[in-house]
Amino acid sequence: MTTKKAASPSQVLDLVRVFDAPLKAVFDAWTNPKHVATWWGPGDFTTTMKAWEARARGHIHLDMNAPDGAVYPMSGTFVEVTPPGKIVFKGAALDPKGKAIFEILNTISFEEVNGKTRLTLHTEVLWMGPDAAQYLEGQKAGWSQSLDRLGAFVAGRKGGRR
Repeated sequence: MTTKKAASPSQVLDLVRVFDAPLKAVFDAWTNPKHVATWWGPGDFTTTMKAWEARARGHIHLDMNAPDGAVYPMSGTFVEVTPPGKIVFKGAALDPKGKAIFEILNTISFEEVNGKTRLTLHTEVLWMGPDAAQYLEGQKAGWSQSLDRLGAFVAGRKGGRR
C-alpha cells in the first residue's frame, strides 16, 4: 500500500504572467484541447492529448513525451471552469502502472489588463506518495516553460494565424 502524506506550505507555487493577447484567446488556449496540446509541457516535450474536457467534472488525461522518448502520463478532473476568468483542476502524475504519484490543485485566474491578459497560476500539492519528490522538484521549471510556450502560442494567434 502506498503511503500518502499531506503537503507542506513549501509545496505551493505561484506564477504570474502577462500575455500580449486578448483574454478570450488566452482562455481559449486553456480550454480547447487542440490548443493545449501545442503548448503543454516543458521545453521540447510534445503532448499526446487523450482527454481534456474543460468543464466541471470533466476529465483530463494526457501524455507528456520527453525528447529522450520517456512518457509522463497525467490524469485529472476539472473542478471549475468559469469563462473567461477562472479554471480549477486537480492533476496527478501517474506511475507506469497508472497509479497517482501525487495530486495537485491548480487554480488559473485570467484578468484583462489594457488589452493584454494577466494569468495567475496557483498550484498546491494536496498529497504525495513516497516517490513524488523527484517529480515535484521540477514543477516550477516545468510550469515556467509551459507558460513560455503558451505565450508564444497566443502571440502567434493574435493576427488570426493558426
